[in-house]
Amino acid sequence: MKIKQLYTNCLAQGAYYISHKGEAAIIDPLRETKPYLDLLSQNKDRLKYIFETHFHADFVSGHVDLAKETGATIVFGPNAKTDYASYVSKDGEELKLGGLTIRVLHTPGHTLESTTYLLLDEEKKPLCIFSGDTLFIGDVGRPDLAIKSDLTQEDLAGMLFDSLRNKIMPLPDDVIVYPAHGAGSACGKSMSKETFDTLGSQKQNNYALQPISKEQFIIQLTEGILPAPQYFAKNAALNKSGYQNIDEVMLHGAKALSVEEFDSIQSSNKTLVLDVRKPDEFATAHIPNAMFIGLDGQFAPWVGTLIVDLKTPLLIIAPEGREEETVIRLSRVGYDNCMGYLKGGMASWQKAGKKTETLASISAESFLKSYREGASTLDVRKPGEYESAHLKNAENKPLDFIYDWMQSVDKSHPYMIHCAGGYRSTIAASILLANGFKAITDVAGGYGAISKLENAQSEILTTACKGS
Repeated sequence: MKIKQLYTNCLAQGAYYISHKGEAAIIDPLRETKPYLDLLSQNKDRLKYIFETHFHADFVSGHVDLAKETGATIVFGPNAKTDYASYVSKDGEELKLGGLTIRVLHTPGHTLESTTYLLLDEEKKPLCIFSGDTLFIGDVGRPDLAIKSDLTQEDLAGMLFDSLRNKIMPLPDDVIVYPAHGAGSACGKSMSKETFDTLGSQKQNNYALQPISKEQFIIQLTEGILPAPQYFAKNAALNKSGYQNIDEVMLHGAKALSVEEFDSIQSSNKTLVLDVRKPDEFATAHIPNAMFIGLDGQFAPWVGTLIVDLKTPLLIIAPEGREEETVIRLSRVGYDNCMGYLKGGMASWQKAGKKTETLASISAESFLKSYREGASTLDVRKPGEYESAHLKNAENKPLDFIYDWMQSVDKSHPYMIHCAGGYRSTIAASILLANGFKAITDVAGGYGAISKLENAQSEILTTACKGS
């Protein structure tokens, strides 16, 4: 028997490969099929099932392409309806995989079709659960993604309370919990960085599994939920209806373009130039009006949050050797309209004498001097980060909601801008510059660097100080 967790850090997502006696199942696969096909070949397994725990909102699953390439059956839990061939299982139904058994546990709450799959050994002993977004390590799934006219998030939270207590908590304590996500995902509020645990440990340490009333559970689960990123509903729709073949996406999107071709496409189409290099490289020189979202961060979630239309034509500025990676990672969240990448990157653009712009960037020490002289400061971290600790005179303008707040900010006024470490502030600065802001200065190292300065401590307000 083989159980392999395939964890993708940039999406904080876990897919799973199970095999026994030459038969395999894959749970919640990512968009690209090659890693799974390679595993099947290496292990000489035949893919029998592709299990989906629910209609994912934060990424486009690879189930449709994988089924076409292998002939495997796509399995959903109760209440699922798809526009492609799939098998909708029943609560309590058991499916065979070699000598193993996979039992369907319908666990609605995160979504109505959410399902947990319980793996039993050859003697029917419970081994582990693949809990999707029903149960995370240290958390549970948010209940606001499947709201209908006759349901509220409180209704779904109540369903989740029942699912956890009636379907999951009665299982043995030594059952291993394999969730679909870990820390960094927007599908929950406070997930652990750990990617698996025993159910017994979760019963002790997960706030959602404590002996509280349904009413208390609903309050805990629904308070403090930030609005879901705009791409969530669009990805869920793609997972229900199907999508363009990944090989076609790569063929169209991973094309090397000369400077002349790149410039021509940029001029003749309503394209967005997406620069995925490092923040300091973007600051030093970038194409005018380019948006920065670096590969070495939470790339796909920020793309999905900030590029509103999935069909936006994209031109890519990428580090050499990471162009195809960029196109793949865009496709994972449904952005399939990449037009190609600049061959030779920014070096070729500059060598051709094309126009570039810079982003002003200063050290934490230099920033603190300007801040004390009254410089306007924007903190683009999330509200919870800001509330925990922030500079007294910094205004919280979360990157997540930049298109809402930038309309009410004076474009001609100079602003110092920071996040926690410099990644999000560079994204925000790129968007502000492209929208006509004249004087944006980024703080290198962000709040992390500022807070380490001994002479900055008097300027910091923490939660403990509030009201004093």
